[in-house]
Amino acid sequence: MAIKSVSIRIEEEMLEKLGYVADYEGRSVNSHVLVLIRDSIKAFEQEHGAIEGSIRPDVNVKPARKS
Repeated sequence: MAIKSVSIRIEEEMLEKLGYVADYEGRSVNSHVLVLIRDSIKAFEQEHGAIEGSIRPDVNVKPARKS
C-alpha cells in the first residue's frame, strides 16, 4: 500500500487547537488527522454504502516507525 502526502492550508489557531486535541488523545497531529479521516469515511459509507476499492477505512494506513 502506497503512502501519499497531502498538504493543507489551515489557520494557525485551528492548527494549535488540533494539536491540543491530538496531544490530549495521545496522538501526533498527523495521526489524529488520519483518525478523523477514517471516521469520516466510515460514517459516509454507513449512510451511503461502501465505496468501491481495495482500501477499507478501518485499515490503519499509518506508516511503520523509522528505526
